[in-house]
Amino acid sequence: MLPRVVITGMGVVSPNGMGKEAFCRAILDGKSGVKRISRFDPSSLLVHVAGEIPDFDELAWVDARERKHVSRVVPLAIAASTEAIRDAGLDPSAMSLQEKREIGVILGTGGGAQEFSEEQYRLWHAGLTKQVSVFCIPSGTMGTIPSEISMRFGFRGYSHVVTAGCTSSTDAFGYAYQHIQAEVQPLFLVGGVDSPITPGIIKGYTLLRALTQSWNHAPERASRPFSADRDGFVLAEGSWMFILEDYDHARARGARIYAEIVGYGSTCEAYHRVRMSDSPEEPARAMTLALEEAKLAPQDIQYVNLHGTSTEMNDRVETRALKLALGEQARKIPMSGLKSQIGHAQGACGSASVAATLIAMQHGKIPPTINLDVPDPECDLDYVPDLGRKAEIEHAICNCVGFGSKNSVLVLRRMS
Repeated sequence: MLPRVVITGMGVVSPNGMGKEAFCRAILDGKSGVKRISRFDPSSLLVHVAGEIPDFDELAWVDARERKHVSRVVPLAIAASTEAIRDAGLDPSAMSLQEKREIGVILGTGGGAQEFSEEQYRLWHAGLTKQVSVFCIPSGTMGTIPSEISMRFGFRGYSHVVTAGCTSSTDAFGYAYQHIQAEVQPLFLVGGVDSPITPGIIKGYTLLRALTQSWNHAPERASRPFSADRDGFVLAEGSWMFILEDYDHARARGARIYAEIVGYGSTCEAYHRVRMSDSPEEPARAMTLALEEAKLAPQDIQYVNLHGTSTEMNDRVETRALKLALGEQARKIPMSGLKSQIGHAQGACGSASVAATLIAMQHGKIPPTINLDVPDPECDLDYVPDLGRKAEIEHAICNCVGFGSKNSVLVLRRMS
């Protein structure tokens, strides 16, 4: 029998809440974290809104002398990781060398340090070469982000990054889950981080016609998954980090357990680098694989946390995939879209989904899908609009769909 894998710690830095308690209150109340962009003047752009964290103090987590040498994702990830480690009852400063060698870091990110690299190029092309970081190459690569976390806490195990578009952090969970099952290491710090709110990235997404341009006047209403008047997603930043642990290891140290990961499924449509296929077959198959691994049937699921980007194709295909994977039960299961509240945090969105699902399980309440004002007739499932809903949740699906035709799914079982 494979080892069981449980979640024992959670840390959050989100557009609508700093820390897991603030995030909990915000999502259960349906509080939007989407705002007018404040980190730079967006007036010259077609998009003025994002899921931004304007009050995040980077220098509380990264020394002022070091900040110019790392991306914003580093302090975001360190802040969420610190809370997750404390929440799990771990103290790296008191650990032996062998204990630190048994802790790995697997981080999911879509754009990673792209924000940092864009700034370095801006300095270079502006002729400000003396301001360019001497670490512009290593700090601009994906692989150094988990290294920054490992170095901060002294963890000597795996230090890897998963970058698979929007499914990155869901897949990071999947890899950590499989490594614990394989008894490679008993404990991982795992999750996602992204900070893609820059002029260049917004311009790139504008070329793709992916971002909403209709709600600059009302930022909190801009992210509208499953609503017929949606016209694109809202870019967002944030970090959601967790401790994943072998069940026996957690029990032996008396850890509080949030939930057990009981299934993971991942597929690829092999269709297009950006567009989704009209067919729901592969997104549905990812759900089916995760349910089969969990040894669960659709009627065993009490909640689905949706990918729900607020783009026409994604929302409709996800709805069709849910019907294909869950059958008639799809119409009976309450579901909700976290992105309606925070926007799309790119490769970190899967870990945000896990955080929202753990909160729903713990509090017996489903966070609402806000801004669902004009239901799309092709999106006709129970998305729990406007207000949250009380519910006893034993098993839940966290669904994720990404660029490059990727689909990844986690199934969680409540433990606490």
